[in-house]
Amino acid sequence: MIGLISATAAGARARDRLAAAWPDRTQVYEGGVRESVERAFAECEGLVCFLATGATVRLLAPLLRDKASEPGVVCVDEAGRYAVSLLGGHGGGANALAESVADVLGAEPVVTTATDARGLPGLDTLGLPVEGDVAGVSRAVLDGEPVELRAEVSWPLPPLPPNVRARDEGAPERAEAVLRVSDRLDVLGAPDTPGATGAPGAREAVLRPPSLVVGVGASRDVPAEEVSSLVAEALREAGLSPDSVAEWVSVDEKAEEAGIVEAARLAGVSLRTYPARLLASVDVPHPSDAPLAAVGTPSVAEAAALAGGGELLVPKRKSTPEGRAAMATCAVVRRAPRGRLAVVGLGPGARDLLTPRAKDELRRASVLVGLDQYVDQIRDLLRPGTRLIESGLGAEEERARTAVAQARAGHAVALIGSGDAGVYAMASPALAEAGDDIDVVGVPGVTAALAAGAVLGAPLGHDHVSISLSDLHTPWEVIERRVRAAAEADIVVTFYNPRSRGRDWQLPKALSILAEHRAPATPVGVVRNASRADESSRVTSLSALDPQTVDMMTVVTVGNTATREIAGRMVTPRGYRWQSEPGSRVGAGTSAGSGEAGTSSADSGEAQTSSADSGEAQTSSAGSGRAQTSSAGSDGPRTATGSGGTKAATGAADAKAAAGE
Repeated sequence: MIGLISATAAGARARDRLAAAWPDRTQVYEGGVRESVERAFAECEGLVCFLATGATVRLLAPLLRDKASEPGVVCVDEAGRYAVSLLGGHGGGANALAESVADVLGAEPVVTTATDARGLPGLDTLGLPVEGDVAGVSRAVLDGEPVELRAEVSWPLPPLPPNVRARDEGAPERAEAVLRVSDRLDVLGAPDTPGATGAPGAREAVLRPPSLVVGVGASRDVPAEEVSSLVAEALREAGLSPDSVAEWVSVDEKAEEAGIVEAARLAGVSLRTYPARLLASVDVPHPSDAPLAAVGTPSVAEAAALAGGGELLVPKRKSTPEGRAAMATCAVVRRAPRGRLAVVGLGPGARDLLTPRAKDELRRASVLVGLDQYVDQIRDLLRPGTRLIESGLGAEEERARTAVAQARAGHAVALIGSGDAGVYAMASPALAEAGDDIDVVGVPGVTAALAAGAVLGAPLGHDHVSISLSDLHTPWEVIERRVRAAAEADIVVTFYNPRSRGRDWQLPKALSILAEHRAPATPVGVVRNASRADESSRVTSLSALDPQTVDMMTVVTVGNTATREIAGRMVTPRGYRWQSEPGSRVGAGTSAGSGEAGTSSADSGEAQTSSADSGEAQTSSAGSGRAQTSSAGSDGPRTATGSGGTKAATGAADAKAAAGE
């Protein structure tokens, strides 16, 4: 929860704007300012104080004890111009909170943390627990001093600056600081490992990767204290850090065992369970008849820990309560490191259409793979030290294989594509190469079809389909069959890759197929470079579109028989009942210049008969008492709007329309 505190009417107005934007995340503290700050500091994960920074510092000073547990504090001036990260920038989340508050209030975020100001990752922002001389190693990183990276456990890390290097990557002979990656407790201050270069007394910090899995088994009604003590003792005696425990695992039958669930909660980890039949198939060193009889598998703790693969570090051990039999068992496995592949959609080109999630993934990746011109678009967003692997047009297969190979090598990889990476882009070839040995994350983006649709108006208001006219990867016969199916189904069609220098006949052919089922004046939207600085657009008609004006940077959207041009915009009705009532502009329609209400043809002003097999006009019983004619390609009764695919209202409205969807 985020506590909101103000002292004046102006501050209260800004406070209330934030509270209205985040009703489930915030709590307004009323009353005296000092008492409100004290209460919020004790109760909340973050504070936003609409006060002067000096006053806030004085109020906070007596409360400060431990930066590791204190909430982040952001100050906002009464005019709402600045959101200042005042306390707990990284650990307390104040830097991120300042950015979020600024977004809501239209303010400027002010972040003075050295690493953030330099665009470098703070050690406490890498997504892993960190301990040791964090400040000293961070200072060495910031000052460009040689820092040796000693990764006992390979794990995908965000990009690190060039002065942070492993020995085999050219680390200097004597590094003044050492950054370790280890799940072992004894690494800080330990003697140098073979080949290490750290100077005696070098500043050291250790990152704790989530490399350990704890398997837990227990009898019914096991006390949580017994489970907690057993796991803590097993980790301590094995010299393993509890901060590196990724999860606890057990058998499905123990998913709601109160003692295990509570012990996992106290440890701050999730509990995952497996079916007994799966655990029974896992080869373990210490099978037992007791769990086989109880839950159907000869092993719970060891089998669950090993179910995902890895190295067994702590074989099954039992709890040792006084005066009674053991009720809990555990085992610990170090799982194999898994690389991470994020397939990121960059959107149509405009920076403000690049999603926040995409930006986060770009900054998280230590390796970025992409088309050279796409890399140029986002180069300024990458952290220093990000390794770039760029290639040109036509190398899509190579990029996909390279990205997967880098992830398999244990790196955090971002593979970028324009629009949405899953739409005519890199997700498909990459996922065809990727197996279950790496983690894959998809980051959606705004597609060219959506960006073009927003420019044109609302052409995608009903069923629609995207079809690429490039026959580079798909035979033209297949493309033509898809175009014909869309034409016959009266679906709005968006054409990608409509025309290039060496491929100039496909678009005219596709348009002619659509023209067999749609009127000549059917609205057609043409958008070039949607959302970019040189964007251009126009609404024309199926008969008037000149294919010569279209190129590969263009998206062409052809309406269905219900699509109208209204005030210069393309509108495809959704088919709501109220849109067919008298007085509705959509129901009346200004169908590309006809001026006739309820007709589907642009020029004639006459009701058009259907070109369906019967050759007869299809009638509708939709409310008006008049028979409304249907346009070409109709497969049944239509509403007065003629919208593609909607059924006539025959007494019971469509459930979604009635619900206001």
